[in-house]
Amino acid sequence: MDTTHETIEILNDLISINNDRINGYEKALKDTKSNDADLKPLFTHMIDESRTLRNALGKEVQGLGGEMGKGSTASGRLFRAWMDVKAVFTGHDRQSVLSNCEAGEDAAQRAYMDALQDGHLPHYLQEMLAQQQSTLRSERDRIHSLRSRD
Repeated sequence: MDTTHETIEILNDLISINNDRINGYEKALKDTKSNDADLKPLFTHMIDESRTLRNALGKEVQGLGGEMGKGSTASGRLFRAWMDVKAVFTGHDRQSVLSNCEAGEDAAQRAYMDALQDGHLPHYLQEMLAQQQSTLRSERDRIHSLRSRD
């Protein structure tokens, strides 16, 4: 496979994962009960963050001559790292929601780790993905802290 094509595929897989993350947090936001209203700003932040990450990835895809993926994960090399997240936001109590969010964030971490281990990515993209992974890791730790505290 052509290195540029493979790089575009990897970036589009991460775009799909961020799209899934947006969809998951939108569902979590919608399903948040009034007694868990403190989670709404967090979920809104996660949605905005994923949009920012997705758009940065899309800009790189376009710079490589590709078209930014618009869907969620349905195929691709990183799908297995995220497939369990499709149904992740189904819990109804606070603890379930936070636990499912943490599982989704863990899956995103695995996807970014897989992408970073690919030997075909240019150095500047490796740096960008490492930064994005670090941002997501901070958010995962934030979710973990909330879940552990409750």
